[in-house]
Amino acid sequence: MEGGDGLLGDIKIVDLTTFVTGGFATLMLGFQGADVIKVEKPNIGDDNRHSGPPFVEVEERKGPGITASERGESPYFWTVNYGKKSIEIDLKSEEGIEILYKLCDHADVFVQNFRPGTAERLNVGYEDIKKCREDIIYCSISAFGNSGPWSSRPGYDLLIQGTGGIMDVTGEEGGDPMKVGLPQTDLITGMWAAFGIVCALRHRERTGEGELIELSMNDAAIPWLTKQAGKVFAGGSPVRMGTKDPVLAPYQSYRTLDGYINVACANQKLWAELCDAIGRKDLVEDGRFRQNADRVENVDELEHIFNSIFEDKSTEEWVKLLAEERQLPIGPLLSVEDAMYNEQVKSRGIISEMVREGIGKIPVINHPLNYNNAKSGFRGPPPLLGEHTEEILYEMGYTEKDIEMFREEGAIPER
Repeated sequence: MEGGDGLLGDIKIVDLTTFVTGGFATLMLGFQGADVIKVEKPNIGDDNRHSGPPFVEVEERKGPGITASERGESPYFWTVNYGKKSIEIDLKSEEGIEILYKLCDHADVFVQNFRPGTAERLNVGYEDIKKCREDIIYCSISAFGNSGPWSSRPGYDLLIQGTGGIMDVTGEEGGDPMKVGLPQTDLITGMWAAFGIVCALRHRERTGEGELIELSMNDAAIPWLTKQAGKVFAGGSPVRMGTKDPVLAPYQSYRTLDGYINVACANQKLWAELCDAIGRKDLVEDGRFRQNADRVENVDELEHIFNSIFEDKSTEEWVKLLAEERQLPIGPLLSVEDAMYNEQVKSRGIISEMVREGIGKIPVINHPLNYNNAKSGFRGPPPLLGEHTEEILYEMGYTEKDIEMFREEGAIPER
């Protein structure tokens, strides 16, 4: 199985994960050239294939299997699976597990996100896979890890946003806790996993040793508390503050004539320049707002004053005056669509297109790392369920007769 041209072009990854945590990790590695083989349940696949609505209608399907949903392809699935290959294997069949083991003989990395104990019951635990390749990098992702009183609990992003303290500090002051509008802890965990895998590959390069990486979503979320954790360390209790910041001011959103604007002018130089730009030099010497600590203590009064000022002009007018002409750290609050499709994003090539069989062109969200001396990028669109099953089996050395036998035994689905 040929690798890509990127920094990880010689790395092969067997990915047994579903949904986002492991999928985003292997997506990041695939963007750097790794050959990611997604092992999926026959006729069902990754649960994320069914996430929606919305769904995008597919003109053709590959045989009787379900490619994503009876309603079509899930664009959410696309965003976590660009450039991967898909093979359908029934891991509960003897032949299926043997196919997986042979696949792992030449794999560099194995990733799974089962609840603790499940991988061992399926005979795909670390000790099982290590028999295939002694120096394999094995990454196990779960909600709360393999130890501790919560280890047997299931977990999803919503639950971890709750246990990780994120929801406690998200939302309006005095209001209910709020979930971040993204699958934040899934993505946090995926990034930690990718970082850990790359570090383990570097360790193997230096020592020849494989590695077992055991990663908990809850553990992954805690380091992101940063300033909120600092407040606890100092004996305080973080609270929900809307868009306000616990240690900086002005550092929040304000209403404009037609929307909102973000203002991040917290140091003394920027504070003075902002007051001058909006015609309120008097605020610089106002005892309530003289130093950052004063502004934090009187942030509600400052918010009231600034809202009354910013509501006089549109967001576009303020951005032009303050960000473009005065070069102050001021920015608009964009809709998701506007965030994805604007002149800055277009100029950086963050959103591109690929051809997806049965659909036509589909959008691709590229990754932000730009190298001067290396290549990166997705090599293809997200796979249909089982799209590469036969291709992968042939490359592993199986014959057409073998593949037909696997179908008869139920190790792979009929086509």
